[in-house]
Amino acid sequence: MTTPSEALELASWRRAVAELYAQVRASAEPAAAHERWRLRRDELFTTHPQSPLEGTDPLRRSGLPYWPYDPSLRLTAPLMPPEKPDECRIETSGDGVITMRLIGSVTLPDPIERTVDVWWLHQYAGGVFLPLRDATAGRESYGAGRYLLDTAKGADLGATHGSLTLDLNFLYHPSCRYNPRWECPLAPAGDTIDVRVEAGERL
Repeated sequence: MTTPSEALELASWRRAVAELYAQVRASAEPAAAHERWRLRRDELFTTHPQSPLEGTDPLRRSGLPYWPYDPSLRLTAPLMPPEKPDECRIETSGDGVITMRLIGSVTLPDPIERTVDVWWLHQYAGGVFLPLRDATAGRESYGAGRYLLDTAKGADLGATHGSLTLDLNFLYHPSCRYNPRWECPLAPAGDTIDVRVEAGERL
């Protein structure tokens, strides 16, 4: 059961993440914004009481590892409507059933050139959710996949006129990669691709 102190700490974490992504969206220099994002994430993972890292985790000293920034992996992609309705329900031990509704798909840039699903996450008052499991999973990135967008928790790169801003350099591992006390929706089949995405957070 979450204590009042833990609830305020979690609210503080989500506020800090939302503020960080607001700064990313406001920046005219994506590479510089990415560097700021990396540094602030390291600060949060090291100092915040809601960090998913255990106290002895060596990542608290080294920082989180990433591939180098690749500007070719940033784009604005139209959100194409789904061919048919779809819903994904995920049973968890702590959060009950997590429900996601398919809202469309986006096509990732060359050299990836794969189309992936985009979901509406009903938890936390709702939000756009885009997980991705690519061919690095299980070896160079978390085996269950990474997240690109989770707007319900502040991870939001922006949207305009039916399109989403996507930057694969901002792929990050969910909290469950670091600590089993967290439970995370993982990448469904429509978000699993056979191409390596050497961008974003890595193992």
